[in-house]
Amino acid sequence: MLIKRTHQHSQRHGSVAESLAGQAGGLDRRSFLRKSGLAGGALAALGTMPVGSVRKAEAAMAGPLTTGATVRKSICTHCSVGCTVTAEVLNGVWIGQEPSWDSPINRGSHCAKGASVRELVHSERRLRYPMKLVDGQWTRVSWDTAINEIGDKLQTVREKSGPDSVYWLGSAKMTNEGAYLFRKLGAFWGTNNTDHQARICHSTTVTGVANTWGYGAMTNSYNDIRNAKTQVILGGNPAEAHPVSLQHLLEGKELQKANFVVIDPRLTRTAAHATEYVRMRPGTDIPVLYGMMWHILQNGWEEKEFIRQRVYGFDDLKKEVEKWPPDEVERVTGIPGEQLKRVAKMFATEKPATLIWAMGQTQKTVGTANVRASCIALLMTGNVGKAGAGANIFRGHDNVQGATDVGLDIVTLPFYYGLAEGAWKHWSRVWEVDYDFLKSRFDSKQIMETPGIPLTRWFEAVTLPKDQVAQKDNVKAVFVQGHASNSITRIPESLKGLKALELLVIADPHPTTWASLAVEAGRRDGIYILPVATQFECKGSRVASNRSLQWGEQIVKPIFESKDDLEVIYRMAKKLGFADQMFKKIKVENNLPEAEDVLREMNRGSWSTGYCGQSPERLKAHMKNQAKFDMLTMRAPKDDPEVGGDYYGLPWPCWGSPEVKHPGTPLLYNTNLHVMDGGGTFRPRFGIEREEKLPDGTTRKVSLLADGSYSLGSGIQDGYPEFTLASLKKLGWDTDLTEAEMAVINKINPANPDTVSWALDLSGGIQRVALAHGCVPYGNGKARMNAFGLPDPIPVHREPIYTPRVDLVAKYPTLPDAKQFRMPNIGFSVQKAAVEKGIAKQFPLILSSGRLVEYEGGGEETRTNPWLAELQQDMFIEINPGDAADRGIKDGGWVWVTGAENNSRARMKALVTERVGKGVAWMPFHFGGWFAGKDLRGNYPKGTDPIVLGESANTITTYGYDPATGMQEPKVTLCQIAAA
Repeated sequence: MLIKRTHQHSQRHGSVAESLAGQAGGLDRRSFLRKSGLAGGALAALGTMPVGSVRKAEAAMAGPLTTGATVRKSICTHCSVGCTVTAEVLNGVWIGQEPSWDSPINRGSHCAKGASVRELVHSERRLRYPMKLVDGQWTRVSWDTAINEIGDKLQTVREKSGPDSVYWLGSAKMTNEGAYLFRKLGAFWGTNNTDHQARICHSTTVTGVANTWGYGAMTNSYNDIRNAKTQVILGGNPAEAHPVSLQHLLEGKELQKANFVVIDPRLTRTAAHATEYVRMRPGTDIPVLYGMMWHILQNGWEEKEFIRQRVYGFDDLKKEVEKWPPDEVERVTGIPGEQLKRVAKMFATEKPATLIWAMGQTQKTVGTANVRASCIALLMTGNVGKAGAGANIFRGHDNVQGATDVGLDIVTLPFYYGLAEGAWKHWSRVWEVDYDFLKSRFDSKQIMETPGIPLTRWFEAVTLPKDQVAQKDNVKAVFVQGHASNSITRIPESLKGLKALELLVIADPHPTTWASLAVEAGRRDGIYILPVATQFECKGSRVASNRSLQWGEQIVKPIFESKDDLEVIYRMAKKLGFADQMFKKIKVENNLPEAEDVLREMNRGSWSTGYCGQSPERLKAHMKNQAKFDMLTMRAPKDDPEVGGDYYGLPWPCWGSPEVKHPGTPLLYNTNLHVMDGGGTFRPRFGIEREEKLPDGTTRKVSLLADGSYSLGSGIQDGYPEFTLASLKKLGWDTDLTEAEMAVINKINPANPDTVSWALDLSGGIQRVALAHGCVPYGNGKARMNAFGLPDPIPVHREPIYTPRVDLVAKYPTLPDAKQFRMPNIGFSVQKAAVEKGIAKQFPLILSSGRLVEYEGGGEETRTNPWLAELQQDMFIEINPGDAADRGIKDGGWVWVTGAENNSRARMKALVTERVGKGVAWMPFHFGGWFAGKDLRGNYPKGTDPIVLGESANTITTYGYDPATGMQEPKVTLCQIAAA
């Protein structure tokens, strides 16, 4: 991994590799790891050493370390921490790799996955050329043939069944530019059936958090957690899922003498570091949080003035919290009241305190409500909008935040503009195409403004009766570019969808389980595989979890016949007949769109989210000057000529055009800073007042604007609505607009230019003027404890669809059946049937799932990497010793795991451990290539099968969807385990 291929003797003066190699006279990797005592994730520990123990002079060396080599920087392609990878390239070959010592994020450290990313490019198991399945045999075809045949088939499907019958499944592995173009491709094709991994990891976060205070993203940063006095981790395991982030958490814990509280059903590697570990029953996050809030209110620990000035709906919230005294919380969650009181006191009084979560909260039928409850806990204690506090939401993939922001989603156009007519007209102006042309591409204006089908339910969109899918016809074709199929629940049901499709296209560096499962489903034709380059063979921007954008250089050119994501998208658009319109403002050479031009187009349209200030030039300057950014504040010195005063990566919102030089916003909603220093307020997205009914039947209007709270230096010292031309005129600030800016505003809405807002003004003038007066362009409102408009405006505990606690279902049922996202959600009926049939007696163990440090996502890429495959060779299930003894199961023995639906079963090894409590089992979700005990290695094209195969956890997972997002429920279901 860190050893060169050119010669054994390392030139990296002062490096660990060199010192060990010097002792042994040259080592291969295995010997290096054995002799150094390092294995797997332990490599990440190198990055957590005290800074003083690093030989700074050598570590900070810049430039090529091999004669004639060049150094290029990119971003690790795995989790969302955003680690910089420094590559040495010689004669077009990637010969050496180091973690970047200059990066303020990873500071010279990598985890096992990051340390081995060079293998992703060099892998001999990658796809080398396009292929199609012909009579059950994988057959090589040319790119031109593949694109022509795919395009012809898509057009045939469109003519018969309409544009919505094609499902476009994109990727969090794409750059911002790739994800943006993929969503744009869907728009020009004429569908909102465009989705990516965020649906199954943090769609509930985006919806829940945005509906609370304005934007659905991490409020602070990994680095800022160092400032916290109390860290509460509920629904996350960063030691394995985000290993390099742990240096910030653990160093912060030591330096601040901070409380480190982990609330989790499983004693994870993160929990091993806890000052307080709290074991909870899976699926009871809301009772846990309400249990904390109950103690906070009983003791008067809430932040009263913060609530008065900046929060709406507190009285409504209190009524729900009162239902959760300690005895009821313990009955439902299993947590003793005194322990939760202790945690609540730390969180409310030993501040700043932060709440950290990942998919442990989000991947549930109540995922949106869960994250809303977390936000409410932060609001109640005033732990938002300041250093060391906030909602530190650890996203999954390297660009899942960015892909979400740029609109690769079923519910919105880029940058959260939504799907209403005004949003389409905004983007038609940005794209310089006629709105009526875009409308003509859809089956109707109504469907154009209707959210698409979540990827969690793509297979049901294929197999359900036509009258149950609210579009012209069922889904007939799936084009998937960079998404694993084994990450989606209910695999036995998905096999039915795979078999029924008329066309399946897989564009990826690897065939993935889409290919192996489709063949297992009985397909003998109608599948194409297109070899796509890794992100190290492309260039472009990606967004870390803290909203920072980083520019990755192309390290080497695509190997074999692989193509950049952007080229694949362009070739498809060209074949489908709309490339000229789609790429009107984007330079294209040899079928490859210029990534910088794509970002500039995004800048021109992204005023709503503040992606408008991060030009390619500014991002490249940040990568060049990484060493100048302070590790704790993430800010560069104000007197630096290139990046002076900027926060690293210009975390959005970065207001105004690039020329405004906004520094980015490191901490959202921070009123202690001027807006031009990164300050902000809560966003009034839901009106400026609300009519409420009183007990006597009368009504009153309540303001949703902040009361006496405002950001430092604000020209309006109270709450205020979003800025429009009309509001500038009312304030007398419209005279600050230039003639050119007014011309653009008038062109946007000639009939009524006063209505043009900060988010629709393509000149940037309205934003510029608001900033000049110290105001936030979107306004200054109150965060919402009562998020009217959501299925549960105040979060409500609802038992999982498959729960072992059938005694609680009557009091805490799931929501009634309803039609959502074009399809029926019958969770209530499924839960009712499970209770009536006694499913919990047949399948008495709660099953949860999660990450390993060695693998990532669906795992096909990382299980193909020999350095990682060596570290985790078998799929397994964790089972408590008591449960194992009851079943005659031995540690390391083979077992059958059976699920509550589809007679599902999976064969794997047992890990008998007290990590899980009695009655709970846990699986990693990265495995694939087996199904129901059968090895599917022969289903892959020859030579492309991953080194390690295993059963998928999602073979066992079951029905359950969050009503606000379509999120699946892989974190809590039921199973049975028996010795094989």
